[in-house]
Amino acid sequence: MNTSFTPQGKQIRQAKIMTGFAVLFAACLISVNAMAMTVPAAGSFAYDLYDIGVNQILLGPIGFIAGVACMVFAAILAIRQMILPAAGVVLGGAFLLKADSVVQTIGAVIC
Repeated sequence: MNTSFTPQGKQIRQAKIMTGFAVLFAACLISVNAMAMTVPAAGSFAYDLYDIGVNQILLGPIGFIAGVACMVFAAILAIRQMILPAAGVVLGGAFLLKADSVVQTIGAVIC
């Protein structure tokens, strides 16, 4: 007999769910040391990759054109009443247009 449909089975299932949420909540509160990745120094191993990927592409004209194209695409989606995809595209386009601020302030978090 399946006990998940009985009142006692429902209580056990709810207790398991609440325990899972409590463990997840406790795991979110545990802090670890995190360091933000700094910009590589000129001449170091990863500087050329950083320079091409971030400075020349993301912060350069390619990133700007991609950000503007995202905004235009979001406007087209909004006109077609596709609001949820348009919101995602706007967020991505805003990230591309303000990539210099994002790169400077957030960095990559390494745990």
